[in-house]
Amino acid sequence: MSTVTHTPDDLLAGRKYKFHHDAGHGWLEVNYTDLVELNITHKITYYSYRKGDKAYLEEDWDLSTFLSAYEERFGVSITMGNLTDAVYDGYDSPIRGYTSYWPS
Repeated sequence: MSTVTHTPDDLLAGRKYKFHHDAGHGWLEVNYTDLVELNITHKITYYSYRKGDKAYLEEDWDLSTFLSAYEERFGVSITMGNLTDAVYDGYDSPIRGYTSYWPS
């Protein structure tokens, strides 16, 4: 059975997703396949971004969609603190220049 990049056991072992942020906004970096596995590709908005096999989920809506689907899939309650490592991208993150999200 396929699964997401970081299972709850991975998170407990210290392997985490990256949360990028700049002076005004933030995005959770996930593999696009994680969205497929959680069956939420169609629920992500164009306020998020894609580059290659990565999706960058904006913090106001799409991040919550991911967290809810993750919790539903694994039956565990997770928070940003135990899910992510923060990455400060400077005043203006390069993510803002990526292509707006689209489902494959």
